[in-house]
Amino acid sequence: MPFMKGREPIRRSLKYLNAGKLVLKERVRVFSVSYNTYGNHHAGARDFVFWNIPQIQFRNPDVQVVTIKNITPSPFVRCFFEDGRDMIIDIDSKSCDEIIEHLTNVVGKTREELVAAARLAESKDNPANFGYRCERHCICEIPGQVYCPGTVPLPKEIRGKFKFAQK
Repeated sequence: MPFMKGREPIRRSLKYLNAGKLVLKERVRVFSVSYNTYGNHHAGARDFVFWNIPQIQFRNPDVQVVTIKNITPSPFVRCFFEDGRDMIIDIDSKSCDEIIEHLTNVVGKTREELVAAARLAESKDNPANFGYRCERHCICEIPGQVYCPGTVPLPKEIRGKFKFAQK
C-alpha cells in the first residue's frame, strides 16, 4: 500500500486519526504551533506536531492548522477565533501528553459537548433510515416503494413465478 511508506506510517491510518483526543471548539478558526527543530525545551512541541497534528487536522476539518518552524525562541500555540481575538498558549518544556491535556482544557470541547454531538450525528430524523427505533419500520412505508409481499400481493409481472413460467 503506497500510503504505508515513510516515517511512522501508522499516523496516516484511519483508526489512528479517529483516536485523536483534541476536538476544538466551534469558535476556533486557525490553530498555529510555533517551535524549533532543535533544543531540549522544544522536544514536547516536536513530538506534539509529529504525532498529534494529523489527528487535530482530521478531527477538525474546518480549522486551518499551521506549523511554524525555527522562528521563535520558545514554543507556543496560537489560536485565532472567529471574532478576531487570539490566544497564545505557552508549551515551553512540556511533554506531548501535557500539551494535549492543557489544550483540551483550554480550547477543546468538553466531554458533554462531544457526547451531544455524537448523539446528534446519529439522529433518526433522516427519512432514509428505517428499521427498529426509527420512524419507519420498513421501506415499503415510503411513498413510491413496492409494498411488502406479506401485506399486499405483488403484481404478477414482478413475480418470477409468472414471469419465467413456460408457456
